[in-house]
Amino acid sequence: MVGNADDAQDVVQEAFLSAYQSLDGFKGDSQFFTWLYRIAVNNAISYKRKQRLSLSLNRGKNGEQGIELPDLSEMSRPDYALEMAEQERRIQQALNRLSVEHRAVLILKDMEGQKYETMAEILQVPIGTIRSRLHRARLELRELLDEN
Repeated sequence: MVGNADDAQDVVQEAFLSAYQSLDGFKGDSQFFTWLYRIAVNNAISYKRKQRLSLSLNRGKNGEQGIELPDLSEMSRPDYALEMAEQERRIQQALNRLSVEHRAVLILKDMEGQKYETMAEILQVPIGTIRSRLHRARLELRELLDEN
């Protein structure tokens, strides 16, 4: 959700710290995983908001995010590795152009394989909203990838 592995690790670390500090606030209404995941999603959203604000205040600076390339030693063909790296770059750029809501449902469903019910709990929206956002996000992602 945040664009690169280093930032994601920072967000997850903050999420665990926040969860630890808020353990007494866990009521057991949902699964612990869902509660913790919601904290992580909220931290990721907050991070992106702060990042956008920082970028808007510092417009002259390069705001592109780095992309981790796959481990080339594991690839048998050098051209395959280059193709994969380019594809990952294109997908990451397209994901970064989606709204936070659309990016979240795509990552939860298509990358992490979460169930609709879990996604609805994590994002605190009805399942119908999850399905609608996922459909729109996939269409928008397809359009963005077709542009390039």
